[in-house]
Amino acid sequence: MLSLPQLIIAIVLYFVLFFGIGFILNMLLRSTWTMAIIYPIVIFFIVDNSGFFSYFTRPGEVFPIFWNDLIALKSADVVILISGMVGAVLSGIAIRMLRVRGYQMF
Repeated sequence: MLSLPQLIIAIVLYFVLFFGIGFILNMLLRSTWTMAIIYPIVIFFIVDNSGFFSYFTRPGEVFPIFWNDLIALKSADVVILISGMVGAVLSGIAIRMLRVRGYQMF
């Protein structure tokens, strides 16, 4: 169970982390929404307890386990993951605003 200070720090950490990663990816790849598209895959690997290849070797067993793990997330975990998505989306908005104003990054 997370205490309130831990929750606040985790929210800020995920927001800043995915904003920064998204900003750098969007700048280097010259796209706007790269991290916002990749973020659900990142969530998949965060929540996932099974190995990656088990989804191909025994999908009938692993997909129900994944959905149960996803549904069993606590509200604090959901808030933290949503803050990461907000950071990823805001990095795309920031890149778009900078490009509209004339800043050419790479």
